[in-house]
Amino acid sequence: QVQLVESGGGLVQPGGSLRLSCTASGIIFNRYTMNWYRQAPGKERELVADISTYGSTNYKDSVKGRFTISRENTRNTVYLQMNMLKPEDTAVYYCHTRRQIGGSQIDYWGQGTQVTVSS
Repeated sequence: QVQLVESGGGLVQPGGSLRLSCTASGIIFNRYTMNWYRQAPGKERELVADISTYGSTNYKDSVKGRFTISRENTRNTVYLQMNMLKPEDTAVYYCHTRRQIGGSQIDYWGQGTQVTVSS
């Protein structure tokens, strides 16, 4: 059974920092691209950052230079370091990965962790 468990969310003032963690079980972690999504109230879920099995990364334009995604394969964990946080970063953040099985794909999501940026 695949499980993704996030932690690290909370309330932070504008300009502050948070580090999110997502620990996976039930998969051979180093074989999977890992993603961070977020969903703000009334908005669609959006991809924030991803990291490949080789460690290459991609970011949503609005977080480039502020957020850093990384992975620690020995701990089955992916991180999202968020600096210079803005109120518009407020959202529930989700860890995600996808498994390909033959011609099908299965998406796995964590339970989400709330990030609130407010003074």
